[in-house]
Amino acid sequence: MTVLLNNIFPLTRWVGSFIQWVQAFGSGGAVIYGLFYVAGVVLFFPGIILTAGAGLLYGVVLGTLIVSPASVLGSTLAFLIARYVARDWVSRKLEKYPNFKAIDRAIEKNGFKMILLLRLQPVVPFNLLNYALGLTRIRLRDYVVASFLGMFPATVLYVYFGSVLHSVSDLSQGHLGRGKWGAILFWAGLAAAVVLVVYIGRIARKALQEEIGPSHAPITETPRSAT
Repeated sequence: MTVLLNNIFPLTRWVGSFIQWVQAFGSGGAVIYGLFYVAGVVLFFPGIILTAGAGLLYGVVLGTLIVSPASVLGSTLAFLIARYVARDWVSRKLEKYPNFKAIDRAIEKNGFKMILLLRLQPVVPFNLLNYALGLTRIRLRDYVVASFLGMFPATVLYVYFGSVLHSVSDLSQGHLGRGKWGAILFWAGLAAAVVLVVYIGRIARKALQEEIGPSHAPITETPRSAT
């Protein structure tokens, strides 16, 4: 879905322009950024760029404090839209993910645990998963708490990535640009964070497979598009 929207609208460029614009507000732009992030989650904007952008503008601590609640709020809005407004549309999108029927049954048995595992190791793209979970019987409270806990590790990782960048152009092009030692510290910290997130993800994927059962297709990793 994100790829399709990017083909129609230059979302990545728009997000970059927004980050450049809000940069002029300094720390006072944090609320604006948070609200834009919420809307971006609902509208399938490229979440990695938005998350890293928060790190670029506000640093690791404030950036995480902005992104974490904003991503949960945006995810919750998508969840509610799917549950009460767009069930048919979401059901059609999920036809590409046959594993989701088994996941749905597992959520009925152990909802909180399954949502937490899905956030740590998504088998459906992040933005679509927010809507997909609205079709399940998970309680809203369990969905919100498990989503917050499960999305937090990846949120910190991408905010940290953005915090060592120089500019919005660095963000869109993947440049570092803070000198030799800055690059060394960046790659060392990033490598440690990636190892931790990947390790957690592998444990979550194994647990998901056990919950779904051996009769279903193996779970494969899906790149995170938002957090």
